Amino acid sequence: MIKRTLFNELKNHLNKKEITFIVGARQAGKTTLMVLLRDFLEKQGEKTVSLNLDIERDKQFFVSQEILIKKIELEIGKSKGYIFLDEIQRKENAGLFLKGIYDMNLPYKFIVSGSGSLELKEKIHESLAGRKIMFELQTLSFNEFANFKTNYQYENNLPDFFTIDQIQTEQLLAEYLNCGGYPKVILDDQLSEKKKTIEEIYRAYLERDISYLLGVQKTEVFTNLVKIIASQIGGLVNFTELSSTLRISAKTIKNYLWYLEKTFVLKRVDPFFRNIRKEISKAPVYYFNDLGLKNYALNEFGNALNFQNAGFLFENFVYKLIQEQTQDSSAKINFWRTTDKAEVDFVLNFGKEIVPIEAKYSHLKEPTLTRSLRGFIEKYRPKRVFVVNLSLNQKIKIDGSEINFTPFYLLKT
Repeated sequence: MIKRTLFNELKNHLNKKEITFIVGARQAGKTTLMVLLRDFLEKQGEKTVSLNLDIERDKQFFVSQEILIKKIELEIGKSKGYIFLDEIQRKENAGLFLKGIYDMNLPYKFIVSGSGSLELKEKIHESLAGRKIMFELQTLSFNEFANFKTNYQYENNLPDFFTIDQIQTEQLLAEYLNCGGYPKVILDDQLSEKKKTIEEIYRAYLERDISYLLGVQKTEVFTNLVKIIASQIGGLVNFTELSSTLRISAKTIKNYLWYLEKTFVLKRVDPFFRNIRKEISKAPVYYFNDLGLKNYALNEFGNALNFQNAGFLFENFVYKLIQEQTQDSSAKINFWRTTDKAEVDFVLNFGKEIVPIEAKYSHLKEPTLTRSLRGFIEKYRPKRVFVVNLSLNQKIKIDGSEINFTPFYLLKT
């Protein structure tokens, strides 16, 4: 069993009245988390009911609120209990359906999960305002992956393991960069099996989620857009250029990218700027939530590091590290580009403090800065700067800024 960091957060929320909502990409492990939570509660002697809208015989209990409540009462009575509802996005008007039940003030705690969809991400937010807490489950983080691969031997001192055993650390990083973090992919032993699994995940996403959301059966243009974005990680997205290449309107391009965000495939990063005239202020960049899916889209799954874009793959990886560390804060992740081609991969914007971060897929021998990063430091005088690399761990001072050359496994923003 792969341990998930989110499990403890969910466990701590079980005593709260609000609905515990678990959302995330298809096959990210939501159902497994639900099973673990249910098992935990039953071991405590608590009563539970579990229903899944992907199971045909369970659908009959969602015809109306009255029928669902009768089913729950039949199973555990009218006293305290925990109700698990999986794949709720299959229920039309799920937000209103759950709102009505919640407002009845029943003695039940609801734990609900679903894949990303328009209904789940948008209407449920509106319908259940103040009645739910949303928990987003990503595919496995690098630390979750590394702990599993090392049989949790170093679970309490993983940074020390990474620092001491750099050969195994780089082997783990290579596998993660090549294959990503989908649990089923990680559990497969052979690369051939991993490829079949990631293909099934990709096809299910296109054929079920996207066909349903867009109301179309042919998704070739959508697939081609995914391939183009995958091929230009960290590059500015020119909507006019994409429109010309794919022969669809720029509006449709933006719509498709919006769906890719809402279904947990992509993350949009907007530019950081203070001087609109000199700094690019509109075009975003995109990163993938899972590197395996990105590699599969380009037919590079399991072999991505042998291509020239390995540095961009590492950049996407560093984005994920930053995102994991800032997801519960108000910090924004931006990037910096100027009209004269200066650029910094990431600018972590805390409001009063900004922190530039560069990703370098190399074993730096000594602390050196790019001209662009020096330019940013001179312009904005940040207190902290990070150059995330494979092994160099050293600090220097430049004009009052602390420059942290930090191995990826020690990054703390």
